[in-house]
Amino acid sequence: MKYKHILFDIDGTLVDNESAVINTWQQTIEELFGKHFEKEELNFVLGIPGVTTMEKLGAKNSEEAFDLWSKHFQEHRNEITLFDGIDKVVKVLKQTNHSLGLITSRTHDELNNDDALCQIFHLFDVAICVTDTVNPKPSADPILAYFDRTGATPANTLYIGDSAYDSLCAINSHVDFALATWSNGKKNIPCKYELEKPSDILNYSEMPNSSI
Repeated sequence: MKYKHILFDIDGTLVDNESAVINTWQQTIEELFGKHFEKEELNFVLGIPGVTTMEKLGAKNSEEAFDLWSKHFQEHRNEITLFDGIDKVVKVLKQTNHSLGLITSRTHDELNNDDALCQIFHLFDVAICVTDTVNPKPSADPILAYFDRTGATPANTLYIGDSAYDSLCAINSHVDFALATWSNGKKNIPCKYELEKPSDILNYSEMPNSSI
């Protein structure tokens, strides 16, 4: 199956920001709750909205608590990079007239304050953030919002992500899902395709034969 619309998760798929995110959560939790979490104890924060994480942690005002997280995150921005080869793949997809979308649990402010993502952000046609729908991932709502804006259908759309939340979002919207394994090596998440490296994406896109 070749797809015209290629949708991407951001964190763990386009950008390698796990270290920055975990370091920020450690710092913020210690300040707010006086507790220290080891890095491996914080895997649950990856892929879900920050306000939701604060609710899980028991913050009295989850939005204000996440504002503090966002402030601290700016101190770790220089730790974020694009995954090797992602920029080339996105550019090839754009040059071959694909429609590109972002489906993310980030806020719009988080999109605009990521120096790594800004290198390729202009190549995307639509970005659906956590505040753009009533229900975030793993609900189908973010992908359905993309359909509303673009006229895409499940049959011509592929969603690429690295987490179970991404997989469920695709399943709930009846879209094929490709699992990006280059960030964490996870292979136990339901998917139609497993991608070992970013250039594997080109195997499933509508384009002339090419290599990068």
